[in-house]
Amino acid sequence: EYLFELKFDGIRCLAYIDRKSVDLRNKRNKELINQFPELSNIFSNVNGQCILDGEIIVLKNGKPDFYEVQKRTVITDFFKIKLLSEKYPATFVVYDLIYLDNDLLIDIPIEERINKLPRLVNENNRISISKVIENTGIELFNIVKSKELEGVVAKRKGSKYFFEKRSTDWIKFKYLVDDDFVLCGYIQKDNNMTSFILGKYDSGNNLKYHGHVTLGASITTLNQYNYTIIKYHPFNCDLPK
Repeated sequence: EYLFELKFDGIRCLAYIDRKSVDLRNKRNKELINQFPELSNIFSNVNGQCILDGEIIVLKNGKPDFYEVQKRTVITDFFKIKLLSEKYPATFVVYDLIYLDNDLLIDIPIEERINKLPRLVNENNRISISKVIENTGIELFNIVKSKELEGVVAKRKGSKYFFEKRSTDWIKFKYLVDDDFVLCGYIQKDNNMTSFILGKYDSGNNLKYHGHVTLGASITTLNQYNYTIIKYHPFNCDLPK
């Protein structure tokens, strides 16, 4: 009853395309073309006026790297953006068609929408079409696990397109890797965000630094929910200075 495709580790956005330009917008309606100038000419690979739903990804070592694509969204320095766009160029991966040549397509089945994409989009390194398979979703997920990719999306056949609404017709299966860590301390950042310092015991029972994770909340916000933030207490751990 479903179509299956890769879940890309990128930034979802809409591409408004005519024969002369492209306007990329994320879910908050923020313009993205200035952060991804290498995508400014993808309109030339599209044969019509349309709105495409898709994902901006950046490949690093052959895999989508969310950190690299997210970093681009907050950089405003044109020189830095240019350097990154040349080192790790982005690609817009198309997985749905919302509008085509004066026709709104949201009420037609997903199979009909995506079947129009190969004739509409001429693929290259900057724009591509998400490949869809049937029946073998479990096998695809097992490949995703073996390659340590993000996951799989299952889309119910016959499903319509919904704006600003999560549909139960689209189901995400993420490949999650879990582990246990010791919370060693925290770093308060300039933007009022917080990073927790993580440690992990090795085979010799020595606590080793194992990276840090930035929360989507400030210390002030956490305190509103009665979390207790403990000041860093030094111990035998090779934490970076």
